[in-house]
Amino acid sequence: MATTAPPNTRIETLDIIRGIAVMGIFSVNVVGLGMVESAYFYPPDYGFATLGDMVMWALNFIFVDGRFRSLFSVLFGASMVLVIDRAVAAGRKGWKVHFPRMAALLAFGLVHFYFLWWGDILSNYALVGMIAYMFVRLKPKTLTLTAAGLFIFMYGGMTAGTIVQSTQNRPALTAEQTAENEQRLALRIEREREAHASPAAHLNFTLETQPLRPFLSVPQYGIETLALMLLGMALYKSGFLSGTWAQRDYVRIAAYTLVPMLLYHVLAAAAVLNADFARAVFTPLVRMLPFWFHPVGAIGYAALAILLFRSGALADRFAAVGRTAFSNYLCCTLVGMLLFFDFAGGLWGDLSRGQLWLIVPPVWALMLLWSPWWLARYRYGPLEWAWRSLSRWELQPMREVAAA
Repeated sequence: MATTAPPNTRIETLDIIRGIAVMGIFSVNVVGLGMVESAYFYPPDYGFATLGDMVMWALNFIFVDGRFRSLFSVLFGASMVLVIDRAVAAGRKGWKVHFPRMAALLAFGLVHFYFLWWGDILSNYALVGMIAYMFVRLKPKTLTLTAAGLFIFMYGGMTAGTIVQSTQNRPALTAEQTAENEQRLALRIEREREAHASPAAHLNFTLETQPLRPFLSVPQYGIETLALMLLGMALYKSGFLSGTWAQRDYVRIAAYTLVPMLLYHVLAAAAVLNADFARAVFTPLVRMLPFWFHPVGAIGYAALAILLFRSGALADRFAAVGRTAFSNYLCCTLVGMLLFFDFAGGLWGDLSRGQLWLIVPPVWALMLLWSPWWLARYRYGPLEWAWRSLSRWELQPMREVAAA
């Protein structure tokens, strides 16, 4: 089955799924942008007291957390094969195209991380993407088996650790230990607040507290990223992400993946809420076991997107968001900078989790409006153009040429 598109043509389904993925990612990233980092991982740490906060946590946990980031990683692997195949078809060496792209992406990611936000994913993609190049010529079956082995290695280890922890009887914290933890959290909040005075202050804070974090991400969660990229390569080469499979196959895959995934997350959310976010319940059910559903949910959401948005005005807008996904991803952080840094909006730490999510729908609307408007006039998104130009060390044509 042919899976490589003709040169200079777009694969619409890839763009649509990518657009949905980058929009979904912002639904959870807004919390990391607007309040202390630890609250991103454990909600009660900050800005979490009202029913609205709990509802928004539950909805994001059930439908979004981990799965849309995984979907984005899957699409990165698929796009890697697409770019390399087209380079080879044009008579260029694949590695001479791929590695400059990853080097340029790493530069963007490091600027993003050190000056703007701790949650950058681009650095990890660039570093792991360099490793993933070694697998790009493998067949879909081999890629799938390799990805499955990596998932089992990483998630199996995490599950084993969860089981061991659950069998240990840990003594309850003393009042003194609780007070120390609260004091430590208060100090962290104050320091992160100071870091949001300006990008320069953020740089100083980051260099002082976590200077090597982008590079340490490779041994920490790079195995999962690599597995997701390999899965994306396999799904692209098999024709799944191109939308060439029979509709009944997409229906079955969506049902077989999304039903158990959503069922688990609904039951886990109910258990956590019932336990009032006790760490003994929260950690295994939210921070550990759901990892098994990250690739499952990514595949299911991809199948569902292909079923629902093959054509139409909304599909075209999602595709435009996907074509400018790099710009949209980084522009979300720029929106966060304007809202939360002291030299602009100064709202960092002032909004609860539920209030922060109210920012999401307007940003989604902005993505759906500006992306097609821009692409009607220009060939690439602004940051896509910068990435392409930097990768090739030559300014690329930007203005869209009207058809004769």
